[in-house]
Amino acid sequence: MAQVLEFKLPDLGEGLTEAEIVRWLVQVGDVVAIDQPVVEVETAKAMVEVPCPYGGVVTARFGEEGTELPVGAPLLTVAVGAPATGEEPEGSGNVLVGYGTSEAPARRRRVRQATPAAPARDSAANGAPRAGTPSAERVARPVGTAAGHGTDTPAAAEPVRHDGPVPVISPLVRRLARENGLDLRELHGSGPDGLILRADVEYALRAAASRRTAQPAAPAPHEAPAPARSPIRSSAPAAGVRVPLKGVRGAVADKLSRSRREIPDATCWVDADATELMRARAAMNAVGGPKISLLALLARICTAALARFPELNSTVDMEAREVVQLEQVHLGFAAQTERGLVVPVVRDAHARDAESLTAEFARLTEAARAGTLTPAELTGGTFTLNNYGVFGVDGSTPIINHPEAAMLGVGRIIPKPWVHEGELAVRQIVELSLTFDHRVCDGGTAGGFLRHVADCVENPAVLLRTL
Repeated sequence: MAQVLEFKLPDLGEGLTEAEIVRWLVQVGDVVAIDQPVVEVETAKAMVEVPCPYGGVVTARFGEEGTELPVGAPLLTVAVGAPATGEEPEGSGNVLVGYGTSEAPARRRRVRQATPAAPARDSAANGAPRAGTPSAERVARPVGTAAGHGTDTPAAAEPVRHDGPVPVISPLVRRLARENGLDLRELHGSGPDGLILRADVEYALRAAASRRTAQPAAPAPHEAPAPARSPIRSSAPAAGVRVPLKGVRGAVADKLSRSRREIPDATCWVDADATELMRARAAMNAVGGPKISLLALLARICTAALARFPELNSTVDMEAREVVQLEQVHLGFAAQTERGLVVPVVRDAHARDAESLTAEFARLTEAARAGTLTPAELTGGTFTLNNYGVFGVDGSTPIINHPEAAMLGVGRIIPKPWVHEGELAVRQIVELSLTFDHRVCDGGTAGGFLRHVADCVENPAVLLRTL
């Protein structure tokens, strides 16, 4: 007798609490092997193929493509061939880099899907156990229906009890409410058991905004009301294309907002003559072997400068009121993709030569464009290099990638008139900018770092002193 096991959305790591179903890789009725990828999901950091820890026949899927599920919500059920012994057969137990198929932490096990289950073609009717058995009820009953009724009609909402803990699991929901001054105790959650979801908070915020817009201002005492005027605009929300801030875009928005709130940043910049750097790169590539990228040379200059000015390779621990200077340089670099801006991280950049840096930049860039970067490849950076010159601009004052302390920006390299060795000449000029956390150092340190970078750009032989 087959046993039906439920596979829930696992903890994908790095503090992620939800994911969106992008593409199902299996159908109901398909036979799957242990650790076979069954669904592709998008988290706030990357696209991930999630493997199933069980082998057997898929009896049900939960959630349409485009549905956002919390960690711990059911993904699918599998009928395995092992006899029912009262104990679930062991899965693979494998844990991959950045995510895995292991059971989600106990604190998240009560999270259930807040959206209706997949349509009938994905239901237990297509291969699930017969109705009336406990496993059939678990598989067939859509999440959010009234228990024991066997119908798709949602259970009646019950008032939330205000004398106990607020039924919120997601820290994103708590933060959204806190940042907008919303009291969660006043909300009625639409999730199972009154669970407050992000949609509940967003609805409450929209409703509050609509009330504020629609409420006319009361005239001041002893003043005649202002004459009626033709309305210029409606109190309804403004028309236009609405782009949800979720997935990568939502994560970037949250991180940049936090950086602006917490980091007192400052920016300094300088023009540098990159003619000799371009010549050095051409000479390197002329001798054969793998081509060296300009970004790799700039990264090598960054790591040399950070060795001299370690204050900028640090983070701030405000609870301990300490600046933590980091030993390794994990270099992030900004990459624009169709899914938005991402910052892949080159691990131990300080220990790599130009050839190794070139190869790693190429690998991570390709993965970013394909949407296959893992959470581990998008976190843990200690310093960011931002080559915005590829967009044809000269300068920028970027927002620091929290919780890092600095970011070096590089503009386009273009021919400009320049005084070289006392004569006016046309040289290859680049604008360099450094945005830094003023808590970790003062302007003297930041200026010294940027000047050292400019010196290496203008005279690459300066790097020989640190090799």
